Amino acid sequence: MERAEKREVVSALSDVFANTGVVVVAHYAGLSVSEMTKLRSDMREAGGQVKVAKNRLVKLALDGTDAQGISDLMAGPTCLAYSDDPIAAPKVAVKFAKGNEKFVILGGTMGATVLDAKGVSSLADLPSLDELRGKLVGLLQAPAGKIARTVSAPAAQLARVFGAYGAKDAA
Repeated sequence: MERAEKREVVSALSDVFANTGVVVVAHYAGLSVSEMTKLRSDMREAGGQVKVAKNRLVKLALDGTDAQGISDLMAGPTCLAYSDDPIAAPKVAVKFAKGNEKFVILGGTMGATVLDAKGVSSLADLPSLDELRGKLVGLLQAPAGKIARTVSAPAAQLARVFGAYGAKDAA
């Protein structure tokens, strides 16, 4: 890799650390190409990305960013999984790690907060942003439905009473 290419990689990684919601660091030694491709496609579907870069370049990119605390994790064959949604990358990474012993989550960062492996797995247990939005919409719609039923109930009762009187008079 030439010096210009290295500058581009460091610049791209600095942008990732500055602008993404969460970064997960993991060891991937022993994963086959097909397993790594599966991880990349799963991450892409969730709205994230997986990047493998030289540890030295990652450490250079981390200098001066909020994520600087994870530079200690950059030893051995590491990969970075990141996403704008703070739940997506940890969720996919933890799910993949459960199915593959060779994929070991070391930790990560969410903004300036450095996470250990347990912190990443607890982030993965949280509902995603879309799930939270769905729950919120459901909560907002439920009272409106109850109000509509409550308001229409007396009118329905009056209609039944008038119907009963009409049936009684007809008989």
